[in-house]
Amino acid sequence: MIIGISASGRVANKDGAGKLRGGVTEELVRYIIEKTSEPHEFVSLSGKRISGCMGCVSCAKDNVCVINDDWAQIRDKMLAADAVVFGAPNYYGTINALGHAFLERTYSLRHRERFALSGKLNAIVAVGSEEANPVEDFIKMMFRSNHMAEPAGVLRTSGISQCYLCGFGHNCAAGAVVAKHGFLPSVEDYHIPVLSQDVYRRAYVIAHKLGEMIRSKKQTLQSQ
Repeated sequence: MIIGISASGRVANKDGAGKLRGGVTEELVRYIIEKTSEPHEFVSLSGKRISGCMGCVSCAKDNVCVINDDWAQIRDKMLAADAVVFGAPNYYGTINALGHAFLERTYSLRHRERFALSGKLNAIVAVGSEEANPVEDFIKMMFRSNHMAEPAGVLRTSGISQCYLCGFGHNCAAGAVVAKHGFLPSVEDYHIPVLSQDVYRRAYVIAHKLGEMIRSKKQTLQSQ
C-alpha cells in the first residue's frame, strides 16, 4: 500500500469543465499514487491539527511522540505503507507550515539508531517552481535524516496563486495576478494557470517507476 500525503491547506477544486481551481499539490499527489497500479490511500493535512516538535525529547525512550494531535494516526499509516508520496507547496520561499510541522515530528522516529522509516520508498511533489526549490530541499533533507530511500522521483511544478481565486486579485498591486497581467477588470478563466500535459507526463513517469520499485521489492522479499 502507498500513502499519499498532501501538506497543502488547499484541497483540489475543479470547475464543471474539469479545470483545476486550486489544490495543485493534492491533485498531483493523488495522480501519482493512482497511477502506480498499487493499493493506495490519500491523506490531506488540510484541517488537521499538527503541532511542531516541542523539543521535549520524551520520544527518546520509545520513538513515540507524546503530543496528542492528528499526527500519530498518519504516522502509523506511513510506517505500515510500502511507500510514501509527500507533496507540499512553497510559501514565502520555504515549505509551508503544515508540511514543516509534519516532517519535523519525524524526529520522534529516529532515536537510538532505530530509524523507523529506514529504507522506505518515496516520491516528492514540490509545488511552487519548475526548478529545484527549497520545498524539495527540505523534504529531501528530512527523508535522508530518517534514512529513507532516495526518492523514486521529484515532481516540480508551479502552483496556482491564491491571488487568482481570492476575489480581489484583479486590482491588487501586491498580488501575483497584477504582477503577471497588470490591472484587470476581473480575473477570467483564461487568466488562471493550468497544469500542462508535460506535468502529468512527468508525474506518470514517477508513478510508474515507484510502482515497479514496490513490486520488485515485494518479489525479492517473497523469494527469500
